[in-house]
Amino acid sequence: MLWCILLAWCGFFGPTAQAQPIPAQAPRYRLELVRAAHSQWGLDAPIATLAAQVHQESGWDPQAISQVGAQGMAQFMPATARWWCQRQGITTPQCQPQNPTWALRALAGYDRYLFDRTPTYLSDFERLWVALRAYNGGLGHWQAEAASTGLARPTRSQVDAACGKARRHISHCPENLRYPHRILLLLQPRYSTWEPGL
Repeated sequence: MLWCILLAWCGFFGPTAQAQPIPAQAPRYRLELVRAAHSQWGLDAPIATLAAQVHQESGWDPQAISQVGAQGMAQFMPATARWWCQRQGITTPQCQPQNPTWALRALAGYDRYLFDRTPTYLSDFERLWVALRAYNGGLGHWQAEAASTGLARPTRSQVDAACGKARRHISHCPENLRYPHRILLLLQPRYSTWEPGL
């Protein structure tokens, strides 16, 4: 299964993250993440990838708030949280980005939503890469960049090379391209013992 061989690279922790271990508070939320992942992805959920993403987003801090207002472990912007809750039929009082249970389930569910909208001709690794880029910078931007290649079936690398050539300003590309690289190639191996992937 492909998720087992996925390797888990920069944003929240910057260049020093390579030396940092799994945050001490992460194991406390392990079972909650596993439950959330299985509920959204099934028994073959990419647990190590999702754990690496939480590590990247917030360092497992439920109270994390970014400079631009993203909240909680999953770092949902308020508008994205509202949209996700409406889509899931979650009432406003239950829409709680700083609640770890809500955040982990929302992260797993939104990742699955994005993954399901990636091109099926790509490998699972590439589809997950695309989903992570979309989580970080918006699915519409990735789709516009894919269209800008003029190819019917552009590869992931061709779309990555088109970053900044459609709706997204090129100044956002370094962060957006580092996001899946950091999660899949640097952070994910730290969580490989948590539970097998797909």
